[in-house]
Amino acid sequence: MARPHGHQPAELRRLALATVFPGFDGTTPPAWLLELAAEGLGGAVLFGRNVDPDGGDDAVREMTGRLHDAGPHLLVAVDEEGGDVTRLDVATGSTFPGSAALGAVDDVDLTRDVATALGARLRGVGVDLNLGPVADLELDPRNPTVGVRAFGAEAQLVARHVAAFVAGQQSAGVGAAVKHFPGHGATDEDSHVTVPTVTSSRELLEARELVPFRAALEVGAQVVMTAHIRLPALDPDLPATLSPAVVDGLLRRELGFAGVVMTDGMDMHAISRTVGHEEGAVLALLAGVDALCLGGDSTDRALVERVVAAVVRAVTDGRIPYGRLAEAVGRLDRLVAWSRRPVPPVPVDDEAGRRAAARAIVSGGRVALTADPLVLELEDEPSIAAGQVPWGVGTPLRRRWPGTVVVTVHEDGPDPVRVATSHAARPLVVALRATRRRAWQREAVAALRALRPDLVVVDHDLPSGPDVLGDRYVLTYGSSLVGAEAAADLLTAGRGAGGPAGTARTAAAPA
Repeated sequence: MARPHGHQPAELRRLALATVFPGFDGTTPPAWLLELAAEGLGGAVLFGRNVDPDGGDDAVREMTGRLHDAGPHLLVAVDEEGGDVTRLDVATGSTFPGSAALGAVDDVDLTRDVATALGARLRGVGVDLNLGPVADLELDPRNPTVGVRAFGAEAQLVARHVAAFVAGQQSAGVGAAVKHFPGHGATDEDSHVTVPTVTSSRELLEARELVPFRAALEVGAQVVMTAHIRLPALDPDLPATLSPAVVDGLLRRELGFAGVVMTDGMDMHAISRTVGHEEGAVLALLAGVDALCLGGDSTDRALVERVVAAVVRAVTDGRIPYGRLAEAVGRLDRLVAWSRRPVPPVPVDDEAGRRAAARAIVSGGRVALTADPLVLELEDEPSIAAGQVPWGVGTPLRRRWPGTVVVTVHEDGPDPVRVATSHAARPLVVALRATRRRAWQREAVAALRALRPDLVVVDHDLPSGPDVLGDRYVLTYGSSLVGAEAAADLLTAGRGAGGPAGTARTAAAPA
């Protein structure tokens, strides 16, 4: 078939390339990425594997500088939510509390301050776009991918904190990508491994899931990221990322969003193992998406070239209108212009995360320790979204009290009761973060409490029930480093090694 309207292959390649955002391996940009950046690649997404733990922010700044030098219009994106999901602090745990902690405090000024500080840090290391905040509601306790990444379960609470986060972060000059449209919370499945279905009616979506997204658009969110979920009330066949009814119909026409729409990672099985990357890219563009996030597993030039070739072929064959591709690139160009505009410098508040984490902490009963403890950390497989990041109160406790013993317990061992018995003279602290999903952890806590009724539970997840927490507990609402340190301050207050006693909020164990 003849090329439509005489558009040349080089022009179509340039436009197609501008929509693509791959990841890459290593702590320095590979040659192929720099070459594609010079050709007009739309962006690059940083993951934990790209951050040199020894180089810190300086190394990230050098890396993003090389990317921007190679492609002046390239957007550098990162998934830096705080809490459980961090890339810059992947070696230590996040220096910012996550959404659940901020939602638990429910102070929008605090949320805005944290987001501003995070944005200032990201801007300082050369990041243009943060793939957050999460606007999903925490609706199903079995959900393997939302949980503490959400501000909460109530639509209006989530809406006000999403809006505050977007406003704060963007005031520092870093675009916000609000996700996962139109809401990933009401399912117990993960789009990393399947195509989840959300059965909410259109009326329920309006009253619940869409409320935080509307709030984000009202404060000028630059980007909306789609979810790879099927919503029969909107489209009986296609997941949201590939659905014209969801993207063009609901998000564009009904909600009036004129900014950039970006896919969630297209390496996720909901796309890569159904229609595949190439067809997924074509269908997403047809649906009204502008930016194709290839995802964390997309680390080579060959995949980028296949996706670009598929888009060019679809335009050449008349399947994708040329105007649709040009429209997508035009929106991305406006985002680049927004990100390159002069922004009054915002000082990086290095203590914002620590202050917020201390306010989020909740304790019940007497938790201050009087001797070096035994800490049993009940390990859980990390979510695919978060990846492997250090967590737990054990390391901060050991820094304060070097005599602390920390033992990691997996489902297959060691036996926590036997370990506790061998350290019977020590106070016992049990750190956990998965009892809502892992029966073995609930059973382990019950067995330990039968042996040691005086144990202290430190819950690094959404709060477990009273059967797990007992009457001596600390709640951190997530697995950030600053949350663990705030918990350690409470536990060590009795010997003057941490923060002042009684600084945490107190509450009855959640029902």
